[in-house]
Amino acid sequence: MTHVLNITTRFFAFLMMLACATALSAQDRLRIELDNPRVEPVPLAIPSFVAENGAAQEYAAQIAQVVAADLVGTGLFRQVSQDAFISNITSFDAPVQYPDWRAINVEGLISGAVNVADDGRVSVKFRVYDIASGAELGSGLQLGGTTASWRRLAHKVADTVYSRITGEGPYFDSRVVYVSETGPKDNRRKRLAIMDYDGANLQFLTDSSSIVLAPRFSPTGDRVLYTSYETGQPQVYLLDVGSVQRRALHDESGAMTFAPRFGPNGSTVVYSASSGGNTDIFTVDLRTGARARLTSAPSIETAPGFSPDGTQIVFESDRSGSPQLYVMSATGGEARRISFGNGRYGTPVWSPRGDLIAFTKQNDGRFHIGVMRTDGSDERLLTVSFLDEGPTWSPNGRVIMFMRETSGADGQAALYSVDISGRNLRRVNTQGAGSDPAWSPLLP
Repeated sequence: MTHVLNITTRFFAFLMMLACATALSAQDRLRIELDNPRVEPVPLAIPSFVAENGAAQEYAAQIAQVVAADLVGTGLFRQVSQDAFISNITSFDAPVQYPDWRAINVEGLISGAVNVADDGRVSVKFRVYDIASGAELGSGLQLGGTTASWRRLAHKVADTVYSRITGEGPYFDSRVVYVSETGPKDNRRKRLAIMDYDGANLQFLTDSSSIVLAPRFSPTGDRVLYTSYETGQPQVYLLDVGSVQRRALHDESGAMTFAPRFGPNGSTVVYSASSGGNTDIFTVDLRTGARARLTSAPSIETAPGFSPDGTQIVFESDRSGSPQLYVMSATGGEARRISFGNGRYGTPVWSPRGDLIAFTKQNDGRFHIGVMRTDGSDERLLTVSFLDEGPTWSPNGRVIMFMRETSGADGQAALYSVDISGRNLRRVNTQGAGSDPAWSPLLP
């Protein structure tokens, strides 16, 4: 879009710097190291959306609020208070008074209108304006759904605005599955829960009668793999999110199974199995039940995960004497070590963009969430605390969510997110304690 660069020069200069953390050109031109960069968020005006009929009054204000929360939550935008407005949006088709918005230093304006039909269908139309250039950023759009799905409509609006201004892929219209925790630290009760990425629409998928760990979404977001101890030993289960029906993925050898992840085709699962004191990596085809053993080293191989193209697997192994990260072909064979810094590495997960691997690192009594390139180069630590672990990627590969636990007998687990630049560390809204997050793909 020709008007994108006009919104704010400094904002897009910042995005270019961030590119060093996400993508390389053929000449590796963008290799700027970022250490807690100070960035002034872009000021946006987001007036309450216009209610085009009486039934839309409630939804118009709520949708605008969610759009604002999504955008401000990225750390890249700042919402200008409506108290500062000189003019307002009273009609969706009214001309924009650009001088009024420039006078209060607004750089982007979002206007919208909501209509609720007699059958309960909600329609939302919206526009994005570049105040500096005095032009609309792209063309207006209209989305529709039911009143029950108004939050999803708001997330879709925010996704469109975010993508138009930044050039990045969207991620707001997504969900997170995680382990909801209750009770004291020495007697935690755990059950699977699923929510919108911002904590809304919480639903429990299992009860707390047995320990559950490490839920993982399918590529289509309609199924979840997880590990349960309900039989007394870890075993992988497959759960349908819609029906909440589940089945065990039995290993024919009777081994303990854990740490599962889907392959990008949705029909292959990679997991760890432990038997006779040895832990190795296997795959299973959900359609045929055919299993393949990928490792056979006399060491612990665990936490496997596919690359986005399905050709490689990253995993954790202590074959070198301490837990480190390795990459091998998706069909097995020789593995190459990619982690060489001080400390212990674990829980690797490939970025959906394919360019980075996120991981947990323990060193000098502290835990970190970090990222490195797929060959192990350019390792960068994004967080540090008493206990940070279990990273998961947003659908666009821009944000990482993870679990952070506080120290002491009363320590609690909570979900946090951080931008891959190391900026914008935020606690994720959950009802109570939570751990083991997994981010879904964008919802269909």
